[in-house]
Amino acid sequence: MRIRTITNWAYGITMILTALSAGAFIMSSRSAEDERRAVEEHLALDTLTEQLEMGAEFSSDEARFYVMRGEQRHLDAFKADEETERRRETAAEQIAARDISVVERTIIEDIDKQAEALDVLEAAAIDAFQKGDKQAAQQALFGPEHERLQTALLESAGHLRDITATRTGAALDDARRRSDQWSLVAKVMLAITGLLFLAVLYFILRRRVAMPLVRMTGIVNRLAKQDYAVEVPVDRRRDEIGEMNDAIQIFRENGLERERLDAERRADQHTKDLILQMMHRLQACENQHELADVVARFAPQIFPGIAGSLYILNEDKSALAQAGAWLEPVNAQEAFPANACWGLRRGRPHMSGTGYGDVPCHHVEGSGVATSCLPLTAQGDMIGLLYLEERNGQVPVLEDARLYLELIAENVGLAVANLQLREKLTDLAVRDPLTGLFNRRFLDDALNRRGRDNAEEPLACLMIDIDHFKRFNDQFGHDAGDLVMQYVGQILRSAAAEYGNAFRFGGEEFTILLPDHSEEDGFRFAEMLRAQIGAAALSHSGHILGAVSVSIGVAVSPGEGTVDTLVSRADAALLDAKAKGRNRTVLASSLSRPAQETLRA
Repeated sequence: MRIRTITNWAYGITMILTALSAGAFIMSSRSAEDERRAVEEHLALDTLTEQLEMGAEFSSDEARFYVMRGEQRHLDAFKADEETERRRETAAEQIAARDISVVERTIIEDIDKQAEALDVLEAAAIDAFQKGDKQAAQQALFGPEHERLQTALLESAGHLRDITATRTGAALDDARRRSDQWSLVAKVMLAITGLLFLAVLYFILRRRVAMPLVRMTGIVNRLAKQDYAVEVPVDRRRDEIGEMNDAIQIFRENGLERERLDAERRADQHTKDLILQMMHRLQACENQHELADVVARFAPQIFPGIAGSLYILNEDKSALAQAGAWLEPVNAQEAFPANACWGLRRGRPHMSGTGYGDVPCHHVEGSGVATSCLPLTAQGDMIGLLYLEERNGQVPVLEDARLYLELIAENVGLAVANLQLREKLTDLAVRDPLTGLFNRRFLDDALNRRGRDNAEEPLACLMIDIDHFKRFNDQFGHDAGDLVMQYVGQILRSAAAEYGNAFRFGGEEFTILLPDHSEEDGFRFAEMLRAQIGAAALSHSGHILGAVSVSIGVAVSPGEGTVDTLVSRADAALLDAKAKGRNRTVLASSLSRPAQETLRA
């Protein structure tokens, strides 16, 4: 066969193969475009679904804040939520306008119905709150029905996200499969064409086809293994090779974008999970020490690049003391005045330092570090401060984490307020308001616990009665009597602080429990009390009240009897002390049993 014929045949075959290769490249490029559109549709549906969730949660939060705080701004935000409703409806319409399944349309209709039911329930709760029925409003917004509707809406939105993710994922896999098939066909065609060009157009094939193909083959193989770190060189040609290079570049960019979005979603979900775990534990704390420990444990996990401290305001709202710290903040103080913080002065977050041009707080030592002061509030009252600072410029920076930090500060503030309220209620329930001593109910509980758990341990009981107390009320008035009661109560509280507890038994009678004290120890303690109480002469409104004396009865258990009879035996000794002329201490063991029964009668 003539060389010319061979050349013509080779040229013709080359042209045919070239055309086929071009077609394969075009189809591969279109498959990559289909893959990109599948990714865009997945992202669009995910974004629209998230808008559905955020619309419902924003409305519920504003309604809840309004019935809890009663602030008009939350009501205004709730009423001005028409834009959120439009976004929700627009999101639902945009999803419905897409080529979606019947199941997805059904879920969208369910979400719309659930959102409307939530709106009706929240509007009714706000109406009840405005009519004065705060309890009913809170019950409605925090009750099981609202929780059920909101949970159902979020579950429906999550179900919609899962279904759309499955469908778009299938479309993405199909587009990727077609792209890989066409890419394989293109490689085969190019390989055959390369052999022909090696004999006919060696230099053209080598420079225009072979070298780019060798380079892109490695890139395609790494991309096929999802190694998106490979760099795709820029190829500005407008031929099939250029289109294939562009398709590979698009494929790589889509893969990088998918990885970035997945990483962001995982990181964001991890942050939300940690915040939720911290909130649950904050609600279960029984004291401020536990609360500070929870915050110090979870804050570094949530934001490893942010150090901080938790401060609590004192009772008169004049100073703050550090309750806990994490990651060793360099500019944090142990305590400082409340007016030293701009955040507390303004009642809103205050950011200063590197990258922020605002004035720094006076309690921040040094400079060069970005800091943020987040006031802790509850029901409009300042109760503390969350101080934060960036560590060595690490990420996330304060501005990026601002929303989450404010959410944490709000929940920490509510938890601290709940603990303080619980402590106040507990104190009111167990203490006598006049003397500050524990009351009779707390005494009964203490004796019951002692008899149940430590019945065999030594326990001394002192029953104390103010001698001739009626005289102070009759001669000088009840205010003078209250002064005497407070005077005696203060001495009893101070004296018993290191050894036991003091109680107001009733009227002018008091009780002291001294664990691990024998009868002799109790007697010496009683005599010391009598000496302290009678050492000073009281006066009230210019009148000399004179010295105060007390009669004391001492009993112990288990030596002379059980804990159940401890108070009655000490009371019998007290009655004997009063019968013998008052201002003395009598031991229950010195009384005969008939005498004890006679005195108690």
